[in-house]
Amino acid sequence: QVQLVESGGGLVQAGGSLRLSCAASGRTFSNYVMGWVRQAPGKDREFVVAITWSDGNTYYADSVKGRFTISKDNAKNTVYLQMNSLKPEDTAIYYCAVSLGTLSDYVPLYDYWGQGTQVTVSS
Repeated sequence: QVQLVESGGGLVQAGGSLRLSCAASGRTFSNYVMGWVRQAPGKDREFVVAITWSDGNTYYADSVKGRFTISKDNAKNTVYLQMNSLKPEDTAIYYCAVSLGTLSDYVPLYDYWGQGTQVTVSS
């Protein structure tokens, strides 16, 4: 099993910034993808961004390109999501997730999930 623990959510005004962290522990794999998926009230889970652990390739949803940046610290088994220029429509629970497949925005491919952290952007 893989355990994922998110942190860093909170309340911020529109235009502000937040940094989320996700620490992974437990079973290790030779290669995998770590990503962020969000879920707004009353909506389905939406892919945000992902990174391939081995080579750092990234894939961003169009809605966050240029505003969000994903990065990783291999030594800490941690992935970060720097969110800038936040908008009220970014308000959601943000989940960290791991996929054992290839880099993808297809949410059902993600095998392991964290508990989520709430991000609220006020207008």
